[in-house]
Amino acid sequence: MAQNRNHSDIDYVRPVRRIFVGGLVLFCLAIFLIWRIDSPRVERFRANLVDTVVPSFEWASVPLAHFAGMLEDFQSYQRIYQQNQDLRRELQQMKAWKEAAVQLEQQNAKLLALNSVRLDPKLTSVSGVVVADSGSPFRQSVLLNVGEHDGVKDGWATMDGLGLVGRIAGVGKTTSRVLLLTDAASRMPVTILPSGQRAILAGDNTAAPALDFIEDLDAIKPGDRVVSSGDGGVFPSGMLVGQLALGPDGRFRVWLAADYERLEFLRVLRSHKGEVITDPGGLVVPPQPTPEPVPDETAEASEAPEPGND
Repeated sequence: MAQNRNHSDIDYVRPVRRIFVGGLVLFCLAIFLIWRIDSPRVERFRANLVDTVVPSFEWASVPLAHFAGMLEDFQSYQRIYQQNQDLRRELQQMKAWKEAAVQLEQQNAKLLALNSVRLDPKLTSVSGVVVADSGSPFRQSVLLNVGEHDGVKDGWATMDGLGLVGRIAGVGKTTSRVLLLTDAASRMPVTILPSGQRAILAGDNTAAPALDFIEDLDAIKPGDRVVSSGDGGVFPSGMLVGQLALGPDGRFRVWLAADYERLEFLRVLRSHKGEVITDPGGLVVPPQPTPEPVPDETAEASEAPEPGND
């Protein structure tokens, strides 16, 4: 009984499926033929069919319209997203170019400042590039790409485009070490202007070295200019060091004029030892007028002709 029931189900589904498919094919062919026949009657039939069917399917066109709008919005979103990615890449490239331009501008400004520094005509210099920063928490120094081949000698002063940086503390064939003013081993005699007070700039591994052995504390105030005094013959006199400031610890400190965070180009000043005067000078008297020669009467008398010799 079960087998006969299964055979009857199979035999019933297949014919129905075939009839449905065949009817669907015939319906599609009929629509195709109706739409392809070029006849006035068929044209009126098509118009009436459209007027009758299309308004009743308006409810189906609304979701389709919304779906089409969503599809367009999604495509627009894709285009906007792609444009945003392109703009991000261009912005990254522009940032890289901007950083390169800023670095070149800073280097150019430093070189221009280095060239415009007015030095003593007797002081000549040689410029070098900072090739390495060999500083540490206990020692602050930099390396220059100039050495004995360039005539650099130990003890010469160095400066950037604004102020003094340090002194040469070791010379090689092609490189030299610059001991910075901020190093704990650095000591430099300075003059505080406009009072003219003398002091010692002592490095303590901070950005603002302290001043020691100030002659008169009441004669100075924050904001005064600090220049090298030239005492000791190591640093030339009158070179800008920085500006006087009062530190948090109550000590007078110097905000250095040199940009220690961006040391790229340094100028090494060739120091020439001045002539030492040991003997006192003679008495300086004003120039005396030169006396006029007095005529000799005896010589005039001998030169006169005797009467009667003519």
